[in-house]
Amino acid sequence: MWSSRQSQLAIRFEGKKVSNKMKFFTKTTATIMSAALMLSATAASAQINSISDLLNQVRSDSAKTAAENRDREAKFRQKRNQQSALLRQARGELGALERKAQSVQSTFDANGRRIARLEGELRAAQGDFGEVFGLARSKAGEFKAILDSSLITAQYPTRTEVLGTVSESKALPDSDQLNAIWQSMLQEIKAQRQVATFSAPVANVDDGAMQSVTRVGPFSIFTAENADFLQYTPPSGSEENTLLAKLPRQPGGAISSAASDVTKTNSGIVYAPIDPTRGELLKSFERVPDTGERIAQGGTIGKIILLLLAIGVLFGILNIVRLSLAKMAVGGQKRNAQPDEKNALGRIMMAYEGAKNKDADTVELKLDEAILRESPKFEFGLNFLKLAAGIAPLLGLLGTVTGMIKTFQAMMIYGTGDPQLMAGGISEALVTTMLGLIAAIPLLILHSFCSSIARSIQGTLEEQSAGIVARHVESRGA
Repeated sequence: MWSSRQSQLAIRFEGKKVSNKMKFFTKTTATIMSAALMLSATAASAQINSISDLLNQVRSDSAKTAAENRDREAKFRQKRNQQSALLRQARGELGALERKAQSVQSTFDANGRRIARLEGELRAAQGDFGEVFGLARSKAGEFKAILDSSLITAQYPTRTEVLGTVSESKALPDSDQLNAIWQSMLQEIKAQRQVATFSAPVANVDDGAMQSVTRVGPFSIFTAENADFLQYTPPSGSEENTLLAKLPRQPGGAISSAASDVTKTNSGIVYAPIDPTRGELLKSFERVPDTGERIAQGGTIGKIILLLLAIGVLFGILNIVRLSLAKMAVGGQKRNAQPDEKNALGRIMMAYEGAKNKDADTVELKLDEAILRESPKFEFGLNFLKLAAGIAPLLGLLGTVTGMIKTFQAMMIYGTGDPQLMAGGISEALVTTMLGLIAAIPLLILHSFCSSIARSIQGTLEEQSAGIVARHVESRGA
């Protein structure tokens, strides 16, 4: 059926030229076949009226596509022409810049030759003065570096500006600038022997507010109010540069006391702290641990030793007080013939009163029995003090062993390149040993005091008991 329709179509267009008909027929047939394949899904629902309608539709679509292609081609040609114009413009600008660069290079070379010629003329005109001024600029730079590192610059922060100008200037310095060099030297020499108080900003005090500070020559500087030591930082060249800063950790002790004496004294001779490193030596106190940090370095074992020390000291002091009161009571009973059961000697005397009608051996045995009953009261706690004094060094030795184990473990894992990795174990090893010895010494002293008092009381009781027995024998003999 499709072939018969093709034949009918060919007969219908028979009047046209054969060549045009064949070309058109070929294109139309291909287009129709494509359209038929694309519209096969909808062909069941929409029926085409005739082949001529389909042909007209295909011709319309072909014309529209051809027009779009022509527009697209025209746009491509327009963009190509624009790019060609931009390329020509860029090439023109490049040529102009190359010519300008050649001109600038020629001018630069000419200026270089002129500068060299003028420098030669300047050296010739300066003669020996050129060497003198060159030396002045060199020495001005060297002396500026010395003054920048001097603590006195904190009091006179702008005194090196002239020296900087002289050292950096290529022109010949004038007489005022030359005079400023030796005047700065004299000012430095004079200020080095002074103890001066002035106002200056301190970086980490009241947000950099002005503080009254005291300077001891070129060596030390501290606040006048609280005698807090400051660290000096040389100027970096910025317009706003705070040269002084409070040390995070103050040295304390005699050093702080000496600084306080300087701030409070207006005349006379006082001892002043000296730091030739402008605060670096005092800054080293930041790395010195305080008591709390020392205890923390000892770890758990160190804390146990300190706890044992605290308990032992408290127990020893209470025991000393108890034994001292008992000794005083025994001493008072020696001067009183009337026995008092509130003290050991009185209870022994009362034991004698109960057995005085018996023979001497029985009396002696009764008195020994009474002394034996009283002895544990005086020896109470002595064994604990002795034990604590012996355990403390052993705990310190245990801490030493554990600290060395940690050190060797760190060495095994990280090597020996960084000593800080081993510092924790070594600190624990040394600190625990120190704490053990610190705990053992006062505990031994307390044990010795308690033992001495207890032996004194026991000696008094034995002495009084022997006297009672002797008087009893004498009374029986009489």
